[in-house]
Amino acid sequence: MPHSFASLLVHVILSTKDRASDLSPELLLRVVKTNSSRSVHEQFPEHKRFGWQAGYGAFTVSGSRAADVTDYIAAQQEHHRRVSFQEEFLTLLRNDGIAYAVRDRWG
Repeated sequence: MPHSFASLLVHVILSTKDRASDLSPELLLRVVKTNSSRSVHEQFPEHKRFGWQAGYGAFTVSGSRAADVTDYIAAQQEHHRRVSFQEEFLTLLRNDGIAYAVRDRWG
């Protein structure tokens, strides 16, 4: 095959430190996790306690399911009124066969 092609879609799941409800619609994060805390603190001083929880989840997504994941993210706020973040995250880990230790779950 003379050409190489790739479509690598990843659904990354992050959580604020201690699951604090510090994110609001008007916060526009420029860089994921590493630089965003600094950016939030500089641009929104009223969110001085903002921080990310240690760790993250990353799950591959088939290109044929990308629209489903996009729709899920758009409706996430409503969805998490019925299913907790923790419950759903553990389901994702189990469904993908990812081993985890109880002590590592919410650090």
